[in-house]
Parts: sequence; C-alpha cells; structure tokens
Amino acid sequence: MSTLVSLITAAVTFGTVLMYGTLGEILTEKSGNLNLGVEGIMYMGGAFGLAGAFYYEKAAGAAASGPAAIILAILCAFAAGAFASAIYSFLTITLRTNQNVTGLALSIFGTGVGQFAGEFMRLSEGGYVALSNHLKDAFSASIWPQALINAPVLGNILFSHTVFFYLAVVLAVLMFLFFRKTRYGMYLTAVGESPSTSDAAGINITRYKYLATIIGGGISAIGGMVYIMTTAGCVWNHEGLSGVGWLAVALVIFCMWRPLNAIWGSVLFGAMMIMYLRVSLPFIPTEIYKILPYVVTVIVLIITSMRNSRDKQPPASLGMNYFREER
Repeated sequence: MSTLVSLITAAVTFGTVLMYGTLGEILTEKSGNLNLGVEGIMYMGGAFGLAGAFYYEKAAGAAASGPAAIILAILCAFAAGAFASAIYSFLTITLRTNQNVTGLALSIFGTGVGQFAGEFMRLSEGGYVALSNHLKDAFSASIWPQALINAPVLGNILFSHTVFFYLAVVLAVLMFLFFRKTRYGMYLTAVGESPSTSDAAGINITRYKYLATIIGGGISAIGGMVYIMTTAGCVWNHEGLSGVGWLAVALVIFCMWRPLNAIWGSVLFGAMMIMYLRVSLPFIPTEIYKILPYVVTVIVLIITSMRNSRDKQPPASLGMNYFREER
C-alpha cells in the first residue's frame, strides 16, 4: 500500500507539469491552431519563471515573500510563453505559414532561448542558480493543514501536493465551463471546427485564434516553471524538461481535447513516466517504461478512429490555415 501511495503522489507531482502543458495546448488547438512548439515554450517558461523568482529574492533579500515569489514566477513564465506564442500566431495566422513547420521551428527556438537564459543566469551568478530554502519550501509545501496530510491513505494522495496542482485542477474545470457554458467558448469551438462558417456568421476569426494561441502558450509555459520549481528543486536543470512538451502534445490527443480528461490523464501519464523508479522490473529496460505514454496514445487514436465518433475527433480545421478569399 505504501508503494502505491508513493507512486500516486509522485505521479501527481510529475503530472501537474503535464497538465499545464496539455491544458494550454487544448486551448490552442480548439481554435484550429496546431502549435507543436510546446517543448520550446515549456523550456522558456522554466527558465524565465526561475529568473523572476530568483531576481526578486536577490532584490528583496530577507524580506522576500513566498507567495510573491510564486506569483512572479507564474507571471514571468506566462509572459515568456505568451511572447513565443505571439510569434507563432503572427507567422501562422497573419502570414499563413505552415503550422507544422512553424511549430517545430518554435520548439527549437524556444529550447535554445530557454537554455541560453538558464545558462546565462548560472554563469553570471558563479555557476549556481537556486532559491533560498525559505522560498523553496514555499514552492514545494502543501497548502493544507498537516492533520489532513497525515490522514490514513487518502491524506497523502489528496492533500500533500503543491498549490500548482490545485490551481491546474481549477483551471481545467474553468476551461471546461468556458467551452460548454459561455458564448465565447462556443464561438472559439466554432472557429476551430469551421472558420469559414464562423466568419460568415460575423465572428472575428483572427482575434479568437490569436487570443487562444497566446493564452494557451502562456498556460503551457507555466508547466515548465512548475517542473523547475518543484521536481528540479528550484535549480535550473535543462535536461529534466527534455521531451515533456512532446508528451503534453500526445496527452492532448489521449484526452480527446477535453480539459477535464487532462486531470486524470496527466496523472496517468505521470505514473507511466516515473514507474521505472518505483515499480521497476529487472527484465524490462527503462526505455520501455518511457515510451508507454506514446504507445497508449497510439492505441487511443486507433480506437477512436474505429469508432468514428465526431465528439472524439480533433477540431475539423486543426493545422489548416484559413484563407478568407477562398471562403
């Protein structure tokens, strides 16, 4: 039982990173834009999120506040992801470049910018960039009373996580309500399904695509910051983020573009990614464990294609540029 509880707790920690990346990409893809640059966006979010908290503490000194550092890290990561996504939006929406090629270029660009920023901080600070123990505790501590955390079995599973997990769950619920219950969410869904029909109905296609892609990129970038501030212990580690963005893109497909599915889907993917550390079998190579999420995604794609259910398919215009003159 203790092994299972430990596995679930660790899965939630890693899954939280994936949840932000997935939710941001779901919002982006709902508009019809396929942003394959999530990997680079999360790198930028990790580097600039750490930079925001690190230089805040350096300026404030002993007066540095944990909540203020968390807010600054979130804002800096979001701004970095939004900036990168704005570049992608300009190229694909305004200039109508190929979305697949642009996304791959953004992945390489964002990875380079994130690594440059992280290494620049590390070298300029003498080879080590980390927050004080006081701020590290603020990022890694649970928001619930110790009595709840110590409750048998469910205490650790439900209440031992950082504030970022609960914020991600709230974000998933709000995104679900946005798509299902609000006029603007339905407009955005319509834009992703049929931009020509939406345009004829008077919906501003460009505005919805820009906003969804930029905000979605900002949300994905927060996932990179969460990794650096929790799993990596508030120390810059560019190697740990490798592949997380691609996993988030795969998780979008696994969740069938539904925000609520991202909650349990990200935890499941997190468990599969760290299973080799908790439930390793000597006759199964580590690499087999690491490809499990992608294998499961392919299986889900095959099953949903066989069912041919429209509500389980991607937005009809996903990855295709809209040319108004061809309407």
